[in-house]
Order: sequence, then structure tokens, then C-alpha cells
Amino acid sequence: MTDPVLALKDVTLRLNGNAGMVEILHGITLDVHKGETLGLIGPSGSGKSSLLMIMGGLERATSGSVMALGQDLTRLNEDGLARFRRDHMGVVFQSFHLIPTMTALENVATPLELAGKADAFDLAGAELETVGLGHRADHYPAQMSGGEQQRVALARASAPRPKILLADEPTGNLDGVNGDAIIRMLFDLRDRHGATLVLVTHANSLAEKCDRVIRLTDGRIAPQHRQATEQAAE
Repeated sequence: MTDPVLALKDVTLRLNGNAGMVEILHGITLDVHKGETLGLIGPSGSGKSSLLMIMGGLERATSGSVMALGQDLTRLNEDGLARFRRDHMGVVFQSFHLIPTMTALENVATPLELAGKADAFDLAGAELETVGLGHRADHYPAQMSGGEQQRVALARASAPRPKILLADEPTGNLDGVNGDAIIRMLFDLRDRHGATLVLVTHANSLAEKCDRVIRLTDGRIAPQHRQATEQAAE
């Protein structure tokens, strides 16, 4: 088997809260392999989103190692982490995080411009067409529905062709119809670009599509939860 795309070993996360130090993650050890789709599920407060943020270098582990594409993220400074995400990762958030003063086209083109792509706007336009929003290229986020904004966020994350795609509750703010559309697009982007996909979700319909599902409980991986493919075979 090839080396994992993501490899976490004995990762812990402690943060200062109003009541003092709070233990968020406890000794997480986890490998994610090339082309795999991994679902992270569990109750609110179980540490799912925190784990995803650590995988993306958006949160620093208190201890342990976080390897991504052979690079130890714990050894990178903030600028190094930003460059690594720019070159190798796409992140989709539940709340979209589009830049309100930029059009859909400009939002999608921004990471491409930061990566030095001379044809950033052509590539961004093509990606908007892929998610069915070519006709909305000149519209601002406030002029679009939630489903449309999430599709722009997907286009922005996938346009640089990242090796790793992280999604935090990508359907959480959408109704059923729009949520189903985002699920189809997310997996279509994975298939077309060959990315490794890790997603946090409460939606059973999304978790069931993953190659493997891990349940977190109180900041720990629940040992009784097996791969979705094994469960489906029973």
C-alpha cells in the first residue's frame, strides 16, 4: 500500500475556554489514503470539525504529528501552512466563506491568482460552468441563494485541482434539494480530479457514500465503528 496522503499520530488538541483548559481531541491516530473518501461523524462537540481543521493546518495540534503528502504540518509556520493549502488543499465550509465584495468569478479566481495562474479567470469561469453557475459569474454572494453560494465555494475549492479536499458540513445550511445537489457535485469533483476527500457530516445520505466512516465521541475515535464498505457487505 502506498504512503497515506494524511497521517495523524497521537494527535491531541487542548484549548483555553472560559472554564479553563478544555480537552478537544485525545490521542487521534488515523491514516487516509490516496483517492479515499473518509466521512467523520459524531454528535455535536465530539471534535469532528476540530479534527478536520487540524488536517488542513487551520488549527494546530497541541501534541502529536500531522503529516500531509509527506509534509509535517506541525513544523510549518503560518505562511508555510498557507502556501501548503494553496498548492495542495481545497476547503469547503458550512458557512461558505465567500468574499462578499467579490463576484462569483472573482471568488473562484482568487486562489488561482494567488497560485500564479496566468489564466486564472478563464479557469474560474470553466469551473463555474461545471457547477452550473456560468450565468451567475458576475453576481455577488448576496445576490445568490445559499445553494448557489455553496456551489461557488465548491468551484473555488476545486479549481486549483487540490490533492486533498476537506469539507466541513457542506450541506449543513441547505435544504434537502440543494443539499442533494451539493453531494452529487462534491463526489463528481472528487471523481474528475482524483482528490482524496475528507468530510464532516451529520447527513446519513452523505456518510453512506463514503468509502470509510469514522465516528468520534468525546474527542476519540469510537473503536466499534467499522468501514462503511464492510457494513454494506453484511
